[in-house]
Amino acid sequence: MTKLGKLQNRNLYEAMGQPKTIVAPMVDHSELAWRILSRKYGADLCYTPMFHAKLFVTSEKYRSSMWNVKDGDKQKDRPLIVQFCANDADYLLEAAKLVENQCDAVDLNLGCPQGIARRGKYGAFLMDDWDLIHKLIRNLHDNLSIPVTAKIRIYDDWQKSLDYARMVLDAGAQFITIHGRTREMKGQQTGLANWKILRYLRDNLPENQVFFANGNILYPADIERCQKEVSCDAVMSAEGNLYNPGVFWTKDDNKEMQFPRVDKILREYFEIVKDVNSPASTHSMKSHFFKLLHEFLNVHTELRPKIGSTSVRSSFDNWNAIVEEVERIVEKEIYRRPNIAEIDVITDGPVESWGGKYKEVPYWRCQPYFRKVDGEKQNTRMLKVAGELDLLASSETAKRKLENEEGFQVSKKQQQQQQQQQQQQQQQQHDTIEQSKTVEQH
Repeated sequence: MTKLGKLQNRNLYEAMGQPKTIVAPMVDHSELAWRILSRKYGADLCYTPMFHAKLFVTSEKYRSSMWNVKDGDKQKDRPLIVQFCANDADYLLEAAKLVENQCDAVDLNLGCPQGIARRGKYGAFLMDDWDLIHKLIRNLHDNLSIPVTAKIRIYDDWQKSLDYARMVLDAGAQFITIHGRTREMKGQQTGLANWKILRYLRDNLPENQVFFANGNILYPADIERCQKEVSCDAVMSAEGNLYNPGVFWTKDDNKEMQFPRVDKILREYFEIVKDVNSPASTHSMKSHFFKLLHEFLNVHTELRPKIGSTSVRSSFDNWNAIVEEVERIVEKEIYRRPNIAEIDVITDGPVESWGGKYKEVPYWRCQPYFRKVDGEKQNTRMLKVAGELDLLASSETAKRKLENEEGFQVSKKQQQQQQQQQQQQQQQQHDTIEQSKTVEQH
């Protein structure tokens, strides 16, 4: 793809080929090799990992470990958007200028919710400083030769979320990606993204505005469902893509593309890593091995320490031995079973409260990861939804309040009754004494 120049909004989107499926910017995980693999499995547009703007400018070691001449290759790695986190407009612009000839746009990260972002004042923790956000985006928009985009999170307050999105667009962002979770929803508190808020934002932003949705993508079917419910231009996935690159395959119901065998995709990924031979891809390889094999390793636990003890700096031969072991297990121990046709199937569960279905996927195929909350997997429990009142909690609170009020009223009434009884007893004692005095006097 040729350089797109300073195209804006819908023109930029059309020049990129009107992408529908997007690899999210992920720290240390959406690097070159992973982007190439994801594109093969249906990703139309990719973001780089989040780069720290100041370090990118001031540290040659950091920059060379994250970025090289192979990134943004016009044959293998386009369209591409490079994402930076920053809180200094000058450093952000300088960093963006270092990549503007190898990408189609630069994105400002306004969504990272991790503690390191809070300490460094970037990502989602810039949500407390709208003036700074506006300055960062405007500086890129006015001085960069390529467009600027932004990825944000929502507030629980719908109107505030809309005002926030409008401010980001006013500053000069050409695409807006909105993650339907709040800043507080991370780790065990992740919960569900709220597509209703995303639809509200979509409906109240300019009709021609390019709008990407992010959150709640577990399976390929969720992409079409999200597009319909949110009315977005495209759908972005982070964790869903990490554990199953086939999540983007929406062309047909090809099981081998939507839920690829772990031995096949591990080999594909490993060969890409060797071919690109870039520091970022090699550094990320172990983490990707664990994620692609996460369910497989729950059964073949003997492989876990082998992967864990192998350094990313060791020779490719050592990693190839692990790939070969996975291939041997899947091919000889699983696919030679006489009943393989009966067990190698994907089955749908019932429609859940959030509108989709959980699927049962054989452990030797890529599938979503469900983190445990208080020892219970997320797909077996009710999850908090961003921007919605927890009605159960609210009703319980109201009930407790009512009970407390009633209890107070009962307690007060009892005290009054006790006081009356005490007064009656005291009066009776007084009357008895007086009567006794009268008898004695007579």
